[in-house]
Amino acid sequence: MSHTQTNGLASRVQGQVHIIGAGLLGASIGLGLRSHGVEVTLEDASPTTVALAADYGAGRPRSDADPEPALVVIATPPDVVADVIERALTRFPDAVVTDVASIKLAPFQTLTERGIDLTNYVGSHPMAGRERGGAIMARADLFAARPWVICRDEETPAAALSLVESVALELGATPLEMTPQQHDRAVGLVSHLPQAVSSLLAARLLDASEQHIGLAGQGLRDTTRIASSDPELWVQILSANRSSVVEGLEALQLDLEALIGALRDPEKPGARRHIADLLAAGNRGVARIPGKHGSSERFTTLTVLIDDRPGQLAALLTELGDLGINMEDLRLEHSPGAQIGFAEIAVLPEVAERAISDLKERGWTTL
Repeated sequence: MSHTQTNGLASRVQGQVHIIGAGLLGASIGLGLRSHGVEVTLEDASPTTVALAADYGAGRPRSDADPEPALVVIATPPDVVADVIERALTRFPDAVVTDVASIKLAPFQTLTERGIDLTNYVGSHPMAGRERGGAIMARADLFAARPWVICRDEETPAAALSLVESVALELGATPLEMTPQQHDRAVGLVSHLPQAVSSLLAARLLDASEQHIGLAGQGLRDTTRIASSDPELWVQILSANRSSVVEGLEALQLDLEALIGALRDPEKPGARRHIADLLAAGNRGVARIPGKHGSSERFTTLTVLIDDRPGQLAALLTELGDLGINMEDLRLEHSPGAQIGFAEIAVLPEVAERAISDLKERGWTTL
C-alpha cells in the first residue's frame, strides 16, 4: 500500500496501523489515516461494529494473513483498556502500542503492577469527542486543531514516541507531553468535572413542568449540552479518575455553599459583594478558555435576526464572506412560537463595528 496523501505528499505514518475498538474514536482515527493513504485494519469485540466502521471507510477487518502492524491503536472503554493493552503487547511484540483512553494513570499503574514490559507502550489521549458515540458518528476531522496528550517515560524509545506523534500530526492535532498524573488531573478539571456538573444540572429538569421547560433558552442548552453523554462510559471514566473529580467537586461545593449563604440573606453586609466576586471569578475563568486555533483571544458576539425559512442562514454566511468578515464561531437559537431565529456570530473585536454597519446596509437586523 502506498502511503501517499491525496495532495501528493507522503504520509508521516509509515507501516500498517491496526485499530482495536472501532467506535467513535477508533473509526475517526481510521477515517483520518485512510484519507492520507495509510493502510488501516480494524478489530472490535462486536463484528457489527467492525463491519459498520469498514463500510464508512475507516479501514478493513484484520485477517490472519496480515503482517504485524507498525502501530496498534487501542480505543476501547476504560474498564478494559489495560487488559487489551497487555494482550496487544503480547500479540504484536514488535509493534508500538498506544491507547486513546480518557484516563492514563489507572491503566499504567495496573500494567506496572502486573510486571508488563511497557517499552513499546506509549499512552495517549486526543482531547476530542462528541456527545454521541459509535462509528456512525465518526469524522475524519474530529481531531483537527485539538490537543493530543502523549505520556512517555525515560524508557520510551524515540522511534515509538515519533510514531505516535506522527499519527497526531497527520490527523491535524497538536501533540503535547504530560505525565499520566498531570494528564488525569488536567482532564479531571476541564472534561470530567464539566460532565458531572452538566449532568447534575440537567437532572434538575426531570420534575419541571413542560411550561417551564418551554422557556428554556440558549443558556440552558449550553450548560447541559454534554449531559446526553453515555452514562455507562462515564461511570467508568469518573470512577477511574475519582480523586481528581472529587477534588473539583469539593471545591465547587464550597463555592456553592458560599453562594447559597449569600443569597439566603442578600441584605447582610458584604453579601452582594460576595455574590459579585463569585460571578466575577467566573468571568476571569471563562476568559482563560482557549478559542479558535488554541488562542485565548476573546471575541465579540453579534446577534443577527434571521427568518426561520430555508436558505436564510446560507445567505447570511454568504454575506459575511462577501464582506470579508471571518466568523470565529456560530450558534443558532429559535424563538419559541415565532418564525424567526437568532444567529449569534463571534468575530474579532476590531471588525465588529464594521460588520454591524455593513450587515445593516444589506438589510439584516442586528440586536
